[in-house]
Amino acid sequence: QVQLVESGGGSVQVGGSLRLSCTASRIVLSTNGVMWYRQTPGKEREWVAVVASGGARNYADSAKGRFTVFRDNEKNTVYLEMNNLEPEERGIYYCKTKKRNRDYWGQGTQVTVSA
Repeated sequence: QVQLVESGGGSVQVGGSLRLSCTASRIVLSTNGVMWYRQTPGKEREWVAVVASGGARNYADSAKGRFTVFRDNEKNTVYLEMNNLEPEERGIYYCKTKKRNRDYWGQGTQVTVSA
């Protein structure tokens, strides 16, 4: 069973930084794209960033210039580096990958941004 485990969430002040991790088992992330999403109370889950299997990266407009998604193939882990965090970016962050047309999600990691 494919498993994704997120970690690295926490509580920071506005303008702070966090690095989230998404570590996988039973799937090689370097051969699959990995997406990061954010779930904020009262809102739909929204896409934040993606690193494709070929290494191409893309970001939601709000994340461009402040977030970086990258992969460590040896650790089979994808990271989301978030800088200059804003209050509206609090929420639960999830990573997702796909294998054989099936989506796999992690359990999420909580990010709190306070003034």
